[in-house]
Amino acid sequence: MRPALLHRQRGVAVITALLLTTLAITIVASLFWQQQVQVRSIENQRLQLQKHWVLRGALDWAGLILREDAKHSSVDDLSEPWAVPIAETRLDQFVENDRADEDIGDATLSGGNSDAQARYNLTNLCPDGTIKPAEVAVFARLLSYAKLDPALAQATADLMATALKKPEAVTASRDTQPGPQPMALAQVDDLLAVPGFTPLMLAKLKDFIIFLPRATPVNVNTAPAEVLAARIDALSLSDAVQLVESRNNASFRDLADFIHRSPGKSFSLPASDASVTTNYFLVNGKVHINRAGLEMQALIERTGASTKLIWIREY
Repeated sequence: MRPALLHRQRGVAVITALLLTTLAITIVASLFWQQQVQVRSIENQRLQLQKHWVLRGALDWAGLILREDAKHSSVDDLSEPWAVPIAETRLDQFVENDRADEDIGDATLSGGNSDAQARYNLTNLCPDGTIKPAEVAVFARLLSYAKLDPALAQATADLMATALKKPEAVTASRDTQPGPQPMALAQVDDLLAVPGFTPLMLAKLKDFIIFLPRATPVNVNTAPAEVLAARIDALSLSDAVQLVESRNNASFRDLADFIHRSPGKSFSLPASDASVTTNYFLVNGKVHINRAGLEMQALIERTGASTKLIWIREY
C-alpha cells in the first residue's frame, strides 16, 4: 500500500475516533443533565411537601389557640394570646439534633392570627340578594375615609345583588335573552369586576374590608379607627381614634362599656352592627426551606369551642 493512501486512511480513522468520542461525551453529558433535572425535580417536590406540612402544622396550632381562648375568655381583644404574632423562627430549634433533616436546619416559620371581623364585611351589603341601604352608607363612609369615591359602594352592592339573582329572574326583569351572569364576589380582588376600582385602590382598602360567608358585626376591640367611624355614623374619625387609644389601656367589656367611653356621644348600637367577640379569624403564615418559600392565608370560623377551616389560599 502506498504511503500517501495509508496516511489518508489513518487520518480518517483519527477523525472517526474523535467524532465517536464527541458523540459518546455528548450522550453521557445529556444523561447526566437529565438525571440532574430529575433529581432537582424530586428535591423541589419534597420541599413543596415539607412547606405544606409545616404550614398545616401552623394552621392546626392556630386553631388550638383559638379554641383554648374561647374556653377562658368571653371577649376578644388584641391583648390575648391569639393576637401575638410569631416572629421568624428557625424550626431546627424544635427538632432533636440526631433526628434533624438536613433541610430543617435552614427552615424558618413566621406569621400570626388576625381578627377578620376587625374589617368591614362586604357581605353585609347584600347578604340575601337584597341591597341594604344602611350598609351601603357604611361602605361609602369607609371609602371616603380612604379618600376614594363613595359612589363605588352602590356600584358594588348593585353588582353583588345582580350576581346573587337567579338567571331566570334576571331574564324576566330585562325581558331579553340571558346574557353573561356576573361573577359572585368572594374575595377583595374580585372588586376589580366593579367598574371604577383599580389595583391601587384595593391596596389602600385591603386592610379595611373582607368577604365573610355571612353577615357579621364589627369587633370594636380590634377594628381600626376608619372601620369604627364608618360602622357607627354617630362617631367622627377623631372620635374613633380616641376610642382606639382608650382600648389600648383597657379593652371594652361589652357594647355598653364602648358607648359609655365614647367621647361625649350618646347613641344606640345594635348587636348586628358591633360586638366585642369574634367568630372569624385570618391565619397568615410564611415558611422558607432552603431556596423555597411559601405564603399562606386561611380563614377559620370559631363557633363556641370548635373551629372550622373555611378556605385556604397560597401565594
